[in-house]
Order: sequence, then C-alpha cells, then structure tokens
Amino acid sequence: MRARVKWIEGVAWMAEADSGHGLVIDGSPAIGGRNLGPRPMELVLAGLGGCTAMDVIEILRKQRQDVTDCVIDVEAERAETVPKVFTRIQLHYTVTGRALKPAAVERAVKLSAEKYCSVSAMLQSTASIDHAWTVVEADDDAAD
Repeated sequence: MRARVKWIEGVAWMAEADSGHGLVIDGSPAIGGRNLGPRPMELVLAGLGGCTAMDVIEILRKQRQDVTDCVIDVEAERAETVPKVFTRIQLHYTVTGRALKPAAVERAVKLSAEKYCSVSAMLQSTASIDHAWTVVEADDDAAD
C-alpha cells in the first residue's frame, strides 16, 4: 500500500492513495492554512470510523441482520504536548434496521474493536478507546 502527498501551497497538500483517490489536506488559518480540507488528525479519526463501520456492517450482514443505516460518531482527546497523539477516543454507533438483535450489534462492535479493525489496533497503543451503541428500529414510513 502506498500514498503520495504533494505540497500545493502554504500548509495545503494533495494526497493520493494507491486506489487513485485523492483529497486536499489543509491546516487552519491560525497556522497559515486556507481551510481547504480536513486536518491530518481528522483523517485519522475518519479512518477509524470508516474501518470499524465496514467491519460492523459486514459482521451484521453475515448474521443476517436487516441493517438499513449505520452512523459512527467519533470524538477524541489529544495530549497537550507534542506529539499531540490521541489519548482517549469515544465511538458511538447508531445502527438502524428491522428487528435488529441488540446482542448481534454488541457482538459486531466488539469483534471490530478486538479483532478486525486495523486502525483501532494501531491507535490502542496511545489511546484508550471506548465503544457505545444504540439500536434503532427502522421507520418504514420514512421511505415513502
């Protein structure tokens, strides 16, 4: 796996992944950025959310759960001194579906956290990671 990051200007960068997808990374105006894209540490949190989301959905599908939506809210605290690594991360999963079994959602979250999510495994060396979840019954009327 590879990525390429090229300087655009100021503190803005164009990142391109092996998959061919790219995005702009930028800093805040306080450090000379123009707010053109997410910050690097925001991308790490988004990567964690995306990694665990893919795991949870895949596990629930294998358990034949009828999932219609999944949202993961990720919040983090950082060290006060450099390097300002994440020290605490909280993930909250809101999983919506039809007749979802709460135990199945719990199992999927735990399997992702303890076995499958590579991003989580890397971040656990510096941060405590907490997981919470809510199961929501799908509103069939919302589709009309």
